[in-house]
Amino acid sequence: MWDEIIRQTIRGTIKSSSTAEDFLTPNGDQGLFGPSSVIWQVHADFIVMMIGGISSLIMQALQPQTMAGVWDHSSFREDLQGRLGRTAQFIACTTYGPKDMALSAIERVKHIHRTVTGVDQHNTPYRADDPHLLKWVHMTESLCFLNSHLRYRDPNMTIVQQNQYYREIALIGEMLGAKELPKDIDSIQRNINEYRHELRMSKRVETVIDLLHHFPTKPMGKPLLSIIVKAGFYNLPNWVFPIIGISAPTQLNRKILDTSIQIIAKPVRYALRNGIAAHSYRRLGLEAPWMN
Repeated sequence: MWDEIIRQTIRGTIKSSSTAEDFLTPNGDQGLFGPSSVIWQVHADFIVMMIGGISSLIMQALQPQTMAGVWDHSSFREDLQGRLGRTAQFIACTTYGPKDMALSAIERVKHIHRTVTGVDQHNTPYRADDPHLLKWVHMTESLCFLNSHLRYRDPNMTIVQQNQYYREIALIGEMLGAKELPKDIDSIQRNINEYRHELRMSKRVETVIDLLHHFPTKPMGKPLLSIIVKAGFYNLPNWVFPIIGISAPTQLNRKILDTSIQIIAKPVRYALRNGIAAHSYRRLGLEAPWMN
């Protein structure tokens, strides 16, 4: 019973048009990566990806042209669930989908990006297919997803595996049109630092933060979502907190939240154990490691 309650709560929180069964065929199709990849490990956990998605959304909003594209051409203010659901669907399709599904998802996003143009609050022109902006979006997602995985799923992941993750996920960014993407820990930190002078706090960023603090969900899902949202903020790099005007969490704050995440993660992971990632292993005639 609790499994179904958790699944319904998550379905009501993150809207997505994909179902796990969509990833069962065609047999033997490894997609862009396959089960030996690190990206299949990192992207398998709902809690990890939700936390990373929230922190990357905040970082992306701080870049004015990136924020303007979302502000002017997205319904996120009225439908935050739909926005996150579309992002989750894209990540699922490109990570776990068969090759045709992954390539189709990338082409759909590229088509949308070509139509997203305008000027930001400072009258600076932007295009969503600008490699400079695509690189920022890619790097923030890569960094935040991996940092969340390291904190809440596998703190013992090796440097070699982390660098492999950055190399693998860079393939998606490059196919979307990003250029010169970092492919290891040192270069991603260096490249992100090169963007820091562009970042600005604004009323628009305040709106994003307020929406996250008041994430729309049914009453039963509020306790779960409030912990995940807080973890999303805690997952930000420390240098971001002064920009958004929020005090960095203390070590005690982090320890308490980490304990809360580990408590809620167990039933959520069990309820979602037979999801998209597990079905993708079955497409290859394999059983997901956590199902054995």
